[in-house]
Amino acid sequence: MKKCIDCGSGIDQGSVIDFCERCGIQTFGRKMFDAIVQNMENARNNGDLLHTKKEGLE
Repeated sequence: MKKCIDCGSGIDQGSVIDFCERCGIQTFGRKMFDAIVQNMENARNNGDLLHTKKEGLE
């Protein structure tokens, strides 16, 4: 299980962000938090969040 980078509480392994909802809302506010999560989910669905090893960077 992943942990929130701020408070250390458990978050879902499939989460696109590395902080819990409580910490995200405290930091960004509800509207901005929701926008961040939505944009990150869209990026993941588009394949923009894939971490792959590129040739020549070893």
